[in-house]
Amino acid sequence: MYAGAAIAVGLFGHATPAGVAWLRCLGAAVVLLAWRRPPRAAWRGRRVLLAGTFGLVTAGMNVVFYEAIARLPLGTVVALEFAGPVVVAAAGSRSRRDLAALGLVAAGVVAIADVKLAGSALGVVFALAAAAAWAGYIVLGKRVAVGGDGIDALAIGFAVATVALSPLAFGTGEVWSSPRLLVLGIGVGVLSTVVPYVLDQLVLRRLGQARFAVLLALLPVTAGVVGFVVLAQIPSLPEALGTVAVVAGLVLRGRDGPPAEPPG
Repeated sequence: MYAGAAIAVGLFGHATPAGVAWLRCLGAAVVLLAWRRPPRAAWRGRRVLLAGTFGLVTAGMNVVFYEAIARLPLGTVVALEFAGPVVVAAAGSRSRRDLAALGLVAAGVVAIADVKLAGSALGVVFALAAAAAWAGYIVLGKRVAVGGDGIDALAIGFAVATVALSPLAFGTGEVWSSPRLLVLGIGVGVLSTVVPYVLDQLVLRRLGQARFAVLLALLPVTAGVVGFVVLAQIPSLPEALGTVAVVAGLVLRGRDGPPAEPPG
């Protein structure tokens, strides 16, 4: 996911942020359809409606996220976007321990992200839109996962989203004249969408959506660890304390046995 994000930022000089998000959607659709080849029955009725809605929400989340990071620091966007999973986790919490764990996780993410609400007001709007879409991704993703054909639904969903959002392709003009840039654009779809979202489906099939939402707090923690190990980026004291808070919250949330919500 982080390798894909780095490539996407590098493409912003050759395509609009929304255009890069569309390329990501296209790349994911092509790879998933070639891999899964969903049966005809999956393209009919409620199944295609759910998959298409899931794909549109997910692709829309990627579009507004890219528009946000084109205007605001990545850390600020991450912290604002995390409001989506926090709302989902809070809705599924049933005890004081859950709420305490959620508070630790939320505070930790804010500390890691080093929120600075300055700069583009439009960027803040895009980041909050990404937060709402992320909440929708979790809720719809859970429904798709328990249906038993989550990865096929991913393939169909991104195919639908690629067609529905095709006007965004007008922002990718320069990419089509360079095979290298086109390959990188498709690569973003594989790295940032196919691999992590397929894994999300496997996890959502086994966990409740509230617990899954809390586990998403591992994303900024993982980013910090990768930055330290690979790039020798030493975390600041707030970032280190934020990491500890996230881990503590996850441990506290996980000690109470099975998920509070029914798996379906």
